[in-house]
Amino acid sequence: RTVTKSKGTKVYEIDNHSAIELYKIYLGPYIDDRTNSTLLFPFSVKLPGSSMPLARSILEINYKENCMIFTGDIPEGSTVRFMKASFDKLIDAAGNAAQQILDGSAGVSPKLAILISCVGRKVVLEKQIDDEVDAVAEVFGVDTTLSGFYSYGEISPHVINNACEMYNQTMTITTLNEL
Repeated sequence: RTVTKSKGTKVYEIDNHSAIELYKIYLGPYIDDRTNSTLLFPFSVKLPGSSMPLARSILEINYKENCMIFTGDIPEGSTVRFMKASFDKLIDAAGNAAQQILDGSAGVSPKLAILISCVGRKVVLEKQIDDEVDAVAEVFGVDTTLSGFYSYGEISPHVINNACEMYNQTMTITTLNEL
């Protein structure tokens, strides 16, 4: 689907239809649930000119302005896809990110890994939140000290194209090693 009317973080229309009305069809009875259920249904966004998708969490459904407000800008012309959070995929992704780092360092585990996880992941994973840290620890091993915190989004370069973007519902891992 294509964003046809937006301004900054506010999306008004998708495919020339009300963004809220389309989302109501997708989200069903959860649309007015005020318990952060929209975090379970983020958007995958490809910005104009980019092939790399970003996750964008919904902060608010604003009926007065007839728009959806997201955690980051979604310009007109962006391609969006409705997603549903998967607990197992979120946990697996944390372990996969750690494995990519390990593979890129010739199998040498870092001395320190700083994990920054979006608070949206914490809300989605609830009691399973420790599992994503455990997945990283399992890859790096006992010689790596883990530290971290929760954020409201992360700014990080992407592994493939190195472009720095604002991300949501992600975990970024920064590693340090002594040379």
